Amino acid sequence: MVETSVLSVVLAAGVTAVATGLGALPFLVVRDISNWWLGIFNAIAGGLMLAASHSLIAEGSALSDVRTLIGVLVGLGLIVGANTMIQRQEGHDVAELAGADARKALLILGVMTAHSFAEGVGVGVSFGGGEDLGVFITAAIAVHNIPEGLAISLVLVPRGTPVWKAAGWSIFTSLPQPLMALPAFLFVLVFEPFLPVGFGLAAGAMIWMVFAELIPDALEDVSGPAVGVAVTLAFAALFAVQNFVLHV
Repeated sequence: MVETSVLSVVLAAGVTAVATGLGALPFLVVRDISNWWLGIFNAIAGGLMLAASHSLIAEGSALSDVRTLIGVLVGLGLIVGANTMIQRQEGHDVAELAGADARKALLILGVMTAHSFAEGVGVGVSFGGGEDLGVFITAAIAVHNIPEGLAISLVLVPRGTPVWKAAGWSIFTSLPQPLMALPAFLFVLVFEPFLPVGFGLAAGAMIWMVFAELIPDALEDVSGPAVGVAVTLAFAALFAVQNFVLHV
C-alpha cells in the first residue's frame, strides 16, 4: 500500500510539471507578433502572475498569516537581490536570449521555479491527507500550471525563444514539484509548517516581477488603459478557473 501511494505521488507530481509545458502551445499558431501585441502579452503575463500570487497568499494565510507574511518579505528580498546580481553580470544568454531580454527570462524562470517548490510540497502534503484529496489537489495544480506556462511563454517566445524550448523551460520550472512532493508526503509533519512560508515567498517574488518588469515593458508599446484591461481580464480569467472550475 505504501509503495502504491509513493508511486502515485511521484506520478501525480510529474503530471503537474508536464502540464506547465502546455502553456506554450498557443504559440504554435501565433507567429508574427507586433510590438503592440508584445506589450499586451506582457500585461496578460502580469495579470496571470498577480492572480497566482493572490491564490498563493490566500492558501498560505489559511495556514498561518504570520508565516505567509514572512514568506512574502523574504521572497521580495530574494528577487531584488537576484536582480541586482544579474544586472552586475555581463554576457547573459538564457533561452536563446541575450542582454535585457535574457535578464527578464532568467528572473521569470527563477520566480516560477521558486513557486514550484511550494506547490510540490503542497502536492505531497495533500496526499498525506488521503489519496482522494491528493488527486484533487494535483488536478487543480496541473490545470493551474497551464496558464503559468503561458505566462512564461508570453515572456520568452515573443523575444525569440523557439516554442519547443519555451515549453521545455516551462516544464523545467515545475520540476521541483515532483522533487519536493515525495519527501513532503513521507515527512508531512516536517514540511507542513514551511508551506505558508513557501507560498508567501513565491507570491512576493511574483508581485515584484509584475510591477518592476512586466507592466513597465507593457507600457512602452501599449496605452495605460489597454494594459489595465489586459491585466484585469487575465487576473479574472485565472481567478475564475481557480474558484469556479477547480472548486466545482
